[in-house]
Amino acid sequence: MSHNSFGHLFRVTTFGESHGPALGAVVDGCPPRIPLTAQEIQLFLDRRKPGQSRFTTQRREADEVKIISGVFEDESGRQVTTGTPIALMIENTDQRSKDYGEIARKYRPGHADYVYDAKYGVRDYRGGGRSSARETAARVAAGAVARKVLTGVAIRGALVQIGPHKIDRARFDWDEVEKNPFFCPDKDAAARWADYLDDIRKAGSSIGAVIELEAVGVPVGWGAPIYGKLDSELASALMSINAVKGVEIGAGFAAAELTGEDNADEMRQGQDGSPTFLSNHAGGVLGGISTGQPIIARFAVKPTSSILTPRRTIDNKGAETEIVTKGRHDPCVGIRAVPVGEAMMACVLADQFLRHRGQVG
Repeated sequence: MSHNSFGHLFRVTTFGESHGPALGAVVDGCPPRIPLTAQEIQLFLDRRKPGQSRFTTQRREADEVKIISGVFEDESGRQVTTGTPIALMIENTDQRSKDYGEIARKYRPGHADYVYDAKYGVRDYRGGGRSSARETAARVAAGAVARKVLTGVAIRGALVQIGPHKIDRARFDWDEVEKNPFFCPDKDAAARWADYLDDIRKAGSSIGAVIELEAVGVPVGWGAPIYGKLDSELASALMSINAVKGVEIGAGFAAAELTGEDNADEMRQGQDGSPTFLSNHAGGVLGGISTGQPIIARFAVKPTSSILTPRRTIDNKGAETEIVTKGRHDPCVGIRAVPVGEAMMACVLADQFLRHRGQVG
């Protein structure tokens, strides 16, 4: 199985399975002399880890990261990057593989079971193996390293829709995101979502969600035409996250409803001599190159495929049957996708920053 790496100059390779002994990432290309400790990485992993509310899987994982290589103490005693590959490991400690014994030969509708079996001839049915969202813990760890590379860039994400229920944009408040279990920027919407998701959870079902990301502080000029576009690489990175089925930049699909006059981000000369944009329908990217405005992206996450409702399927012999997936699963995997999306945006921007620096000297 190839294609477990992404990025160019800032390159990340992840490894491990949902129910294996450990998972992790190797980050190659991180510049030297950047202060980095396991505690700094842990802050981001703690935002993603399971079992923190009744609205996520009750699998109990500490998600404690260990830095295996790539750091050393400098003259002042600080732990800094050395410029060599940074290996990060997270041990799995709360696997319950017996929960998946009944589906070892059945394919879960909506999951990667069938295609993995068809392609490789072998499938790790324990939690989905490599196709499990558990793999995203490694991405979050790598994203924490990427943030250290991005001096002056702030990245944040929020859940803006669960099922058909959207936030009220007039109530959008970034300060609310860390005050509720949904990463929701609308206090009133978060309260409504709690009741809605309780019903979904008690029914043994699941629901999808939409996450919005913002990066502030990216200067003009990152990215390149034609095949190194910042927005195309960001879209690719976000689409690589488990269960993501759609990505949009800026106005996204809503741009199809706008006229040319409405969609154009008009410009005026700012007092500092730089252009000032009067809107940001482009999401901070034009022609694949950053404009200096906030970079805005959204991605849609489908409902978790592992549910208690019986579904029609076939087994690996082609016999028709039904399947019920037991075990511990997120009723809305989109909740914990917020820090994952932030991490992927950070990795893309770190890579683009290093490539830009190499061009301009």
